[in-house]
Amino acid sequence: MTRNFSAKATTFINTVLRLHPRLAVFDCDGTLWAGDAGEGFFDWELTQGSVSDGIARWARPRYADYKAGKVDEEIMCGEMVTMHRGLSEAEVLRAAQEYFDGTFTANIFPEMRELIARLQRSGCEVWAVSSTNEWIIRAAARHFSIDQRKILAAAAAVENGRVTGRLIRVPSGEGKRRVIRELIGRTPDAAFGNSRWDVEMLEMAGAAYAVNANSDLKQTAAARGWTIYQPDRD
Repeated sequence: MTRNFSAKATTFINTVLRLHPRLAVFDCDGTLWAGDAGEGFFDWELTQGSVSDGIARWARPRYADYKAGKVDEEIMCGEMVTMHRGLSEAEVLRAAQEYFDGTFTANIFPEMRELIARLQRSGCEVWAVSSTNEWIIRAAARHFSIDQRKILAAAAAVENGRVTGRLIRVPSGEGKRRVIRELIGRTPDAAFGNSRWDVEMLEMAGAAYAVNANSDLKQTAAARGWTIYQPDRD
């Protein structure tokens, strides 16, 4: 290993590696790093004035309604993508990189980065599957050396370099299982998630890991005998 890990983290990594998985899928926010980079980027963009005043006036009350349970998860995740309609995708990606690199790299769980690196060295195919907008996930994936072509995140169609209002996908809940079946086309040997929105993805895998699990997923994982792992924090 490239650094010293606790006995708990070392055991976790070795337990996964002993399965010799050939395909592993990872949720991102809360699983590979602490916190919600998608939510953070959303707030940062509004503060920075990256979107129009009209979008900004709509977005904050809309997100408050989502947090209050008045807006469906999949709908909100999709709207956090399509609110960029008309913007240059290159500019949005640059903003995502600036935000993630400046704010979230310290939140990465070191043992999860180490696990992914060792899986990749062993020949395992690693995919990131997330309901967060794909620009943040693309920015984050560079820190894990995940191939940009192996990212399945919330995405809108881009035409002539500009984001449109037409959603391509929002991988959340059943949507995660669906995109894995349709776009990867194989059953994962291992899957890693932290919330109830990952349950369907975890169910389909040969081995399921609840990492940094929310209380809702922790209860489900315990009932189904899935491995529950709480990452170390420096």
